Amino acid sequence: MLLNSDQGTLAALHQLRDTGIGISLDDFGTGYSSLNYLRVFPFRKLKIDQTFVRDLGFERSTMAIVGNLMNLAKDLGMITTAEGVETQDQMEWLEAHGCTEIQGF
Repeated sequence: MLLNSDQGTLAALHQLRDTGIGISLDDFGTGYSSLNYLRVFPFRKLKIDQTFVRDLGFERSTMAIVGNLMNLAKDLGMITTAEGVETQDQMEWLEAHGCTEIQGF
């Protein structure tokens, strides 16, 4: 929806949020997701795509990206959900680095 955003779309999303509906940014880090979305709309939750979670513990760059995404979300007052958690090591790493919610594949 935000890809084709205009003032009307953003106003509607703000109205939904103001009524108490939580709006999540899903699959963040892939596809059309953009840091600009975090600037223009106050999401309640940032869902980190499972393609990043899969490589936790193996790739230093992935750990840096995921860690910084969680810090950014925290600084913006958002919940973080890591998608596709399949191992105890992934879960422990995410919990140790402040992930709010963990979702299996």
